[in-house]
Amino acid sequence: MNPSSPFIPEAVFFDLDGTLADTSEDLAAPVNAMREARGLAALPVSELRPYVSRGARGLIGRAFGLQPEDEGFEILRVEFLERYEQGLVIHTRLFEGMPEVLDALEAVGIQWGVVSNKAERLVIPVLAGLGLSARSATAVGGDTTPHAKPHPAPLLHAANLAQVTPNRCVYVGDDRRDIQASDAAGMFSIAAGWGFYDESEPPESWGAGAVADAPARLKAWLDLTGATLRR
Repeated sequence: MNPSSPFIPEAVFFDLDGTLADTSEDLAAPVNAMREARGLAALPVSELRPYVSRGARGLIGRAFGLQPEDEGFEILRVEFLERYEQGLVIHTRLFEGMPEVLDALEAVGIQWGVVSNKAERLVIPVLAGLGLSARSATAVGGDTTPHAKPHPAPLLHAANLAQVTPNRCVYVGDDRRDIQASDAAGMFSIAAGWGFYDESEPPESWGAGAVADAPARLKAWLDLTGATLRR
């Protein structure tokens, strides 16, 4: 990532799982409980992490070898969501360095918000559990608009809620779909190199405007942006 960019955003939007917050343990727990209920051994969280950003589809696919079009998938998806809703923010936490990023944004008057493919009814309580509800300008989920990422609709909706211009916004995400959605919305895309991606498709291969290997790299860029805004 090049922290010398002169680009000054009106807003910065984040994907939730694997970008803003480490939700891996709380998302792995219901999948493993489902496996154990069926006489299967639990999988290590490290083995499930690369699938977290793909939500129920990815986790069920890894844990049970089923895809959305397969018989039995929908029953597992419903059970997964019911179990997950019982423990949304037990181990979930902001990634190291992310609190400082949010503080840096707010210090220079740049809005920030969340645009996730997680259902809105789950996004809202996760943000609340992290103590971020009053700070986040948006809590957009995968069902907030008629389309989920990689469609640009959720990002454009977030820009509308924040009353900002899409091409003056940044979107940070840990999945290729995040970059595709950001580009389609006309936003500057940053790939989160600390996220839950599959190592066979590293962030450098997604075509993002920039790649940050840690939240601290984002903060370095924001510190420069803040200095520019204060002139």
